[in-house]
Amino acid sequence: MIYLQLLYSYLKIGFFGFGGGYAMLSLIQNEVVVRNEWLTNAEFADIIAISQMTPGPIAINSATYIGYTVTGNIWGSILATVAVCLPALTIMILITKFFLKLHNNCYVAGALKGMQPMVIGMIAAAALLLITPSTFIDWKSWAIFGGALLASVLKVNPILLIIASGVVGLLIYY
Repeated sequence: MIYLQLLYSYLKIGFFGFGGGYAMLSLIQNEVVVRNEWLTNAEFADIIAISQMTPGPIAINSATYIGYTVTGNIWGSILATVAVCLPALTIMILITKFFLKLHNNCYVAGALKGMQPMVIGMIAAAALLLITPSTFIDWKSWAIFGGALLASVLKVNPILLIIASGVVGLLIYY
């Protein structure tokens, strides 16, 4: 019975949790703490803290931990994780199917072309917020950025760039 409740709760979270993992937290908390009383608020807060520290999306990480906590075994983890991912996977498959049929449509192609500058603008706006004088960016960070940008133009492997930037930052700041 607990497995069916877990499946139903996480399918509901997956289908109605729009806006990403952090936006889904209140829905998860309502299902897990308030509605089903599987966890206390303190236990939920601990699981969310662990979910934030581990790699991956917070909604999926928390589903894995909560599934295990509620059922006491790995099958609960697997069930909750699959249930929270299944709605998004289903929606993406449907969108992809329609996109493959419509990608040559002049209206769809025009809309996608129109979105490209907007995406670039959003990324640029986020970057501008980081480089204002009131933020944490200093000349050392600019030097790391410049080196990474130059290496990127020279086609250095991105993973190597991330590791090298981390090592340089560690050496400079500690």
